[in-house]
Formats: sequence, C-alpha cells, structure tokens
Amino acid sequence: MSLVGAGPGDAGLLTLRGREALEQAEVVLFDYLANPDLLRFAPQAETIYVGKKGFSEYIRQEQINGLLVRKAREEGGRRVVRLKGGDVFVFGRGGEEAEACVAAGIPFEVVPGVSSALAVPAYAGIPVTHRDLAQSFAVLTGNTREGSAHYGRLSGVDTLVLLMGVRNLAGIAADLIESGRAPETPAATIQWGTTPQQRVVTGTLATIAGRVQAAGLSAPAVTVVGEVVRLHDPLRWFEAAQGARGPLAGQTVAVTRTRVGASDLSERLRARGASVLEVPLIRFAPTAQPGALHARLRDLSGVAWLLLTSNQAVAALFEHLDALGLDARHLAGTRLAAVGPSTARSLAERGLRADFVPSVAGARHLGAQIPATPDGGTLLHLTSQLAEDHLERALAARGLPYERAELYRTEPARPDDLSMDRLRGAAVVTLASGSAARHLAALAGTDFRVAAMGEQTADAAREAGFTRVTVAAVPTLDALADAAEDALRTGDGPAPRQPGPGQAPRE
Repeated sequence: MSLVGAGPGDAGLLTLRGREALEQAEVVLFDYLANPDLLRFAPQAETIYVGKKGFSEYIRQEQINGLLVRKAREEGGRRVVRLKGGDVFVFGRGGEEAEACVAAGIPFEVVPGVSSALAVPAYAGIPVTHRDLAQSFAVLTGNTREGSAHYGRLSGVDTLVLLMGVRNLAGIAADLIESGRAPETPAATIQWGTTPQQRVVTGTLATIAGRVQAAGLSAPAVTVVGEVVRLHDPLRWFEAAQGARGPLAGQTVAVTRTRVGASDLSERLRARGASVLEVPLIRFAPTAQPGALHARLRDLSGVAWLLLTSNQAVAALFEHLDALGLDARHLAGTRLAAVGPSTARSLAERGLRADFVPSVAGARHLGAQIPATPDGGTLLHLTSQLAEDHLERALAARGLPYERAELYRTEPARPDDLSMDRLRGAAVVTLASGSAARHLAALAGTDFRVAAMGEQTADAAREAGFTRVTVAAVPTLDALADAAEDALRTGDGPAPRQPGPGQAPRE
C-alpha cells in the first residue's frame, strides 16, 4: 500500500517517488483534489474515484478505509495506491488511512506530497515567510464542523494559511479580528492554485470575505493572512508565466482517445499551455471471431492487399501474428496499404514499409486511389466491427473485390462521474474517430466545440448532432492540436472555464 500525496494541482509537482508508485500500481484510489491527469502514469491500473467535495461526501472515510483494505487483499495481494491531493498527512485524513492499514496488518509506505499550504501561496507570489515580514507561519483548517481553531493562541504567528476555509471565511475573519488581529491585516484567497484556472483576490482581514464573494470564488481555495500578502503584486510570477505559456493557456481541452493513445496528443496540447483532461470514450477489446480471423491470417493466398486503417489495426495484427507463432515474414508477397501517414509510421516501427498511402489520408481516399492488381486479388480490410463503409463503397464503385475481417472490437468506455463533470466544462473536445463522436453524443450530448481528426470523423460528428466542428487540416496530432486552437478562436461565445483539477485545500 502506498499513500501518495498528489501535490497541489500542477501535475509537474508530483514527486518522483509518487510517479514510481503509480507506475507500479494495480489499483489507484483517487480523490477530488488529486489531478486526474496523474492517472496517465498508471494506464494498467484499476482506478476508483473516492472523492469528496466540500461538505458533500460521495463516500464516507470509513468506507474508503474498508475499500483500501479489501483491494490490498484481493488476489493474494495487489499493489494499491491511495492518491490524495496535496500532502498525505496535512488535513487529508492520511493518518486515519495509515491506521486502518496497521489494524488490518497491511504493509504501507507514505509518499509525501507538495503541500498546498506552501505551494499555492508560492504560485500567487506570496512567500509564507520573509526575513523582513514574517518569521513564522501556521497552517489551519477552515472546516469549522470539527470545531474552530484556537485563534487566540496564534497571536504571535506572523502568517496564517487557511485550508478549506472559503465557505466560512466571513466567520473566520471575524474570529481572528476578535482574537486580536488588526482588521487592516493583508489577506489573499487563491482558488485552484498552481493550475491554469488559478484566481487570486486580495484585501484585508476586514474586507476579504466580501471581495471573495463578489468575485465568485469557491472551493477549493487557500487563504493567506499576514504582511507577506503585500508581496503578491510584485512577485506574481505565475500569472506572467501563464501569458507566455502558449495559445491554449488557461483552457481545458478534453482528449477522448483511448487511454493508450491519448498521451502523445496530450503532450502536444500541454506544450501549447492547455490543461488536458483525458477522458477515453472508447476502448479496444479482442475480436469476437478469433477462429475465423486466425484461419484467414494463416492463409493469405488470394489476398492482393492488406488494408490497415488505424494504428490499432497495426498493433492488433502483430498481436495476432504472434499468437499464431508467426511474424512479419508471413506477410511477404502481400501488399500493405495504410490509410494515412500515422498508420504508415506504425508499420515502419515494426520494420515494414507501406506499399501504398493515399495522397489525402482517409478511408474513402484509400478506396479511390489504391492501385488495382492485374491478378484481381482480394483486398482484405483488417478492422473493427464498427468500421464505417466508406472504404468498401469506394472499392465497390471501382469493381474491386473487398473482404473484411474483424481484427478487434471497439466498445464504449464509460468515464466516472467526476470525469464526466469535468468533460462538460471543457473548452474544446478532440475527436479522433467517428466512434468517439457517437459515444460523446450519447453520454453527454452535443453542446461542445469539437476538433475532429479528418473529414470522416467530422462527418460522423455532424451526423451525431454536433454543430461546432473544426476539422484538422491533415490527420496528424499536430494538426488536431491546431484545430483545437482554431475551435477556440472561431467558436461562438466565450470558452467555458473548467474548474481545474487537484489543488488541495484539504490535505
């Protein structure tokens, strides 16, 4: 069992040991304040959302403790990571979860995380200590359900950092003033600190609650009280950095590719400043007809062309060849056609050069341009059960013999409720296939700006009911990232502002 602090929101603040634990995990239990982007380090793991938001608890702490123990005991012992926002032992009930492990006899480790009590003020340009202004600081919970802090005892502490206090800020400020703090003491509240959605409101102890309410700030937020808040204006480095991050800075872009396929696109979007939300809407499953497929792959006589129309098709083909005890040599004498440059690169990574790639990527262009063979051999399309008929119709129009074999299956992937909530707030959603477009429409409706990889995917999106569709100029990941930018520039109305993941006022 690893109790891992996820840090305050910026995924780059996860510790190296935290990443190692995720990479080794078989099960990850994560909460509302842990950046879900960190789950990309555990693509093989079962992921379970056990989050709580403010006073609305989705699951009780006792239930979380029991779930941790059960998962750790499954199948003779599984590697479990409990991923918690901020630091494990700072107002995050990590101590209670560690006690549950001890009581159950489960070995555990604690992987500390970067605490929001320090990182969030730092991202707002507020050092909690300063030689001239503050020699001490205290971290307090603003959750008054469990009793108010003894503010009178803190009269000698220079800087106060309040976590979970935005809902009760007016009362807390009044209590601090009553306990002897000067009403003119500088104060700042930072919402979604360390993320592209960071917002900062400043004032005094007497005015901060009203200003926060007027600005519409809500949890998660950190409040800092003390003279160090005066440094916010001259030291506000993160806001300046945001402006230089790129054209997508401050915007949330949802990537709907499968978990395995999302990372390359996500990195391109992050390089442009986007906050990326990976919400796979489809998953790949084994073919329902393995016997028929293997029989066809063993005997490729009469096949003039193998038609491969996705990277997954290339990967699945080699998986099946390996299962049959075969390798690339088995394909000698059969021409290979790739639907576009990305699929061709997948072949090249396995030591094979595509014999034909259409001048414009896409199934209909492949069908229209592929050379006919003098011997009239069959064109065998290796694909999923949901492949659209553009390729078949283009070949039929030319009188070329077409055969299709189910290489793998494309199935809907149901995101958890938290991912769906965040998806609905995304500024733009990327679609790499018609299947993803249809699943998105079925799950969450069509009121999204979408960027589609190619005309075929764009047509499927429009047929599903999407009206704000931007098409990548060419079907590449860079062009899809360009289309996401274009969608924001040309979309009607302001881009929605998605509450950022991960900054942890409750650690």
